[in-house]
Amino acid sequence: MFTQIYYTGNSTEKYSQLAKQMDALLTGEKNRYANLSNASALLNQFFDRINWVGFYLMDEDELVLGPFQGLPACIRIPLGKGVCGIAAVNGKTIIVPDVNAFPGHIACDSASQSEIVVPLRKNGEVLGVLDIDSPELDRFSEADLAGLELVVEVLNKHL
Repeated sequence: MFTQIYYTGNSTEKYSQLAKQMDALLTGEKNRYANLSNASALLNQFFDRINWVGFYLMDEDELVLGPFQGLPACIRIPLGKGVCGIAAVNGKTIIVPDVNAFPGHIACDSASQSEIVVPLRKNGEVLGVLDIDSPELDRFSEADLAGLELVVEVLNKHL
């Protein structure tokens, strides 16, 4: 059962609360798509000043759109292309303060101005990425990077 949590405290405390809520929400469900759907809804509720949050999942040599919250999005992203494709290949989180200054950025929503992408892993293998876009420049911080990596670590247990 989902219970609304009101996130309080500093960034570290808020992300810790979010990670605990993510774990509670997903515990007991084995279906990857159900868990990713609820994860995208929870993240959409957690963040302000964003316009898209969702997942791209590995499918052979490309990323394919998974569960998300926001406007319709690009369906397929080649590995090594755009922020998501580069994060998937490198296996590292990427913060882009200004997507228009990012070489090779793939514009799915012209309103997006900044972005953070966090790889999803299972047994050391990249399964896909969490992608969050904002209509504001420089929306995501190092605190968001650390916090989202914690949340994705919890999410990975349920994939």
